[in-house]
Amino acid sequence: MIIVGIMVIDLHSKSTHSLKEKRNIIASIKGKLKQKFNISIIESDYQDRWQKIQLAISMVSNSRVMIEKIFNQIEDFIYLNYPVQLVAVDKEYI
Repeated sequence: MIIVGIMVIDLHSKSTHSLKEKRNIIASIKGKLKQKFNISIIESDYQDRWQKIQLAISMVSNSRVMIEKIFNQIEDFIYLNYPVQLVAVDKEYI
């Protein structure tokens, strides 16, 4: 059985003071997560707000447990490596 996992993460960055700074953070997060976890990722909302970030991440596997594990690792990776706060996380499995 094929499982699709979708995770939407809302972040807040107090250290960004412009859209350019925000874009740099997002580009770094997206690049590193794609490389490390082999996922699909987009900036899904708040493109015009410089302190709010929303990322949508998807992953396909034959194991929900594997997707949950990777999603948890992604949350930890962002928290430990970027000057952002996790505001909300929504996960869905299809």
